[in-house]
Amino acid sequence: MKTIFFVLVLLHGLIHFIGFFKGFGLLEVKEISLPISKSVGLIWLIAGVLILIYWILFLTNSKYSWLLGIFAVVFSQILIIIFWKDAKFGTIPNLIILFVSLVSLGSFILKNEFTACVNSDFSNNNYLSTEVLTESDMNHLPDIIKKYLHYTKAVGQPKVKNFRAEFIGGIRSKPDEKFMNIYSVQYNFYQKPSRYFYIEASKMGIPSTGLHLYQNEKASFVIKVLNWFKVVDARGDKLDKAETVTLFNDMCLIAPPTLIDRRINWENINDTTVKGIFRNGNITISATLYFNEDGKLVNFISYDRYETDGKKYISYPWETPVEEYKMINNYFLPSKAKLIYQKPQGNFIYGEFEYKSVKYNLSQIED
Repeated sequence: MKTIFFVLVLLHGLIHFIGFFKGFGLLEVKEISLPISKSVGLIWLIAGVLILIYWILFLTNSKYSWLLGIFAVVFSQILIIIFWKDAKFGTIPNLIILFVSLVSLGSFILKNEFTACVNSDFSNNNYLSTEVLTESDMNHLPDIIKKYLHYTKAVGQPKVKNFRAEFIGGIRSKPDEKFMNIYSVQYNFYQKPSRYFYIEASKMGIPSTGLHLYQNEKASFVIKVLNWFKVVDARGDKLDKAETVTLFNDMCLIAPPTLIDRRINWENINDTTVKGIFRNGNITISATLYFNEDGKLVNFISYDRYETDGKKYISYPWETPVEEYKMINNYFLPSKAKLIYQKPQGNFIYGEFEYKSVKYNLSQIED
């Protein structure tokens, strides 16, 4: 689909040069019946160049490609209207470019909301960490959590105040659906717990964007098809609780050094299983963590993370079994995980994630 669009835009931009060639007498163009002066020929050249610059910006995933796309289409369409008899079919690619540009604009607006929230967290807090995680910091922890922190190479490294993670993977809303390909960027902060999660997804060439926001004990979750049409708009007490579970899950899988946090109370179940009770202000959630004898976290199950489409909230056990570990930015971390709701009719695997990168203790947002 993208390849077809790239070719269409390239050809559409080059065709505008015909008006320039005729205006300067460089080419005889019988298909254009109206006369073209040199000054009008230059305008045709400018329109073509604008479309080609848009083509380059779109090709390089520039976040401002939509702006030039809209400007180029307006410029081009004015010429097409003036030379309507000969150039009317140029309206079709212009409409396609306008549509794609508006879709890109929708993504830009949602991404800007995400960026503003992250920047606000950086502005209001000092997240640089110079303290390292030591054995004495872990005195209050169950033995299996201590073992896990050693297993992940967290001991002796800086304590984690925030992180940025990139993921790729797939997500779906029904068991019989194929996974939508997704790319996501996430920032978590732990001085005052917050979580910002931006998702780009596509299915059959149709793009969607999603935004999870969790700050000041409040959560919201929005999904927009074509980056404009809202299909999920979730918020409320149950979502606040559910997103607190996700925050705690991130602590366990992505930022193990944060497990020394005194907001977590630990209860031993057996030598390889513990229950973590995490309190963030007025919200309390819990999860059971399962390890193997080496101290490797293999699963995380919580009864506090509701499944929701923004209209109804259903309580199913939620689990994130881990598939493999690898070194990521000096930590030995789970690199792949499934997202599963344990439903009466059987387990529903609705998501699969894999890290692209993780960075810790940032001082500002990164593109």
